[in-house]
Amino acid sequence: MPSNEQRRAAAKRKLERQLENRAQRARKRKQLTIAASALGVVVAVAAGVGIYFLTKGDDNSSNSAAASTTPDASLTGAPPPAAKAKAAQVNCTYRPSQKPADKPVSAPGTDNISTAGEVKATMTTSQGPISMTLNPGESPCTVNSFESLAKQKFFDNTSCHRITTGKGLQVLQCGDPTGSGMGGPGYEFDNEYPTDQYDANDQAAQFPVAYKRGVLAMANAGPGTNGSQFFLVYGDSQLPPQYTIFGTIDDNGLATLDKIAAAGVQGGGQDGKPATDVNIQSVQIN
Repeated sequence: MPSNEQRRAAAKRKLERQLENRAQRARKRKQLTIAASALGVVVAVAAGVGIYFLTKGDDNSSNSAAASTTPDASLTGAPPPAAKAKAAQVNCTYRPSQKPADKPVSAPGTDNISTAGEVKATMTTSQGPISMTLNPGESPCTVNSFESLAKQKFFDNTSCHRITTGKGLQVLQCGDPTGSGMGGPGYEFDNEYPTDQYDANDQAAQFPVAYKRGVLAMANAGPGTNGSQFFLVYGDSQLPPQYTIFGTIDDNGLATLDKIAAAGVQGGGQDGKPATDVNIQSVQIN
């Protein structure tokens, strides 16, 4: 029979084991909580990084960085998923936006919009020509809107109001007649490619993908708020797939963008008005 002292010693050892096991469980719970919080931050940052850039008004960053016009091998974001085939014709919806048009313009036609072929466009700027190839097969309603605005001379005599030169986001943003980053055509429409390749509840749609050098895409203030503002990617960038890609920039356009990017941001920094004025004289649909 164990003595009282032996029983007390055994009870003490059992209690110590219980306390240690409890402490280990607490440490694991804390680690899991930290990991979950970190994942939440990553998702939030991925979802918000593009919106932060593509919707905020003009201001200059105090951080400086040189513009880079070559692909960055460290950007490992996967490309957007391949586009699924669309019908030969689609109908589009353009809703009145809360903010009225900043320049007189009519909304585009909505019925029987073709998804065939490609559309050539040339944007003549004070810094040189930027030729583009629009893709109605992937984003027909976006191309239809861009064509309509161009033919109505909505973009003529406006300026490209923002450039970013930081690693991971290298774009020139245009299409706002006010030059403030807040202007538009008085209507809005839904996202297309690559947003429409994801199910509504697919979390993958919140993580960055590669927007490669040469991509032409729409700026927005959230889902379904596309208007007239667009951005031209001159260096490999990463954004959540929440910005409609509707074409590509041809070689002469990339050369013009490289020249603009080399001049940097007005006042220095990574984000703000281009140091050299970029005035759009006209956009012609060829």
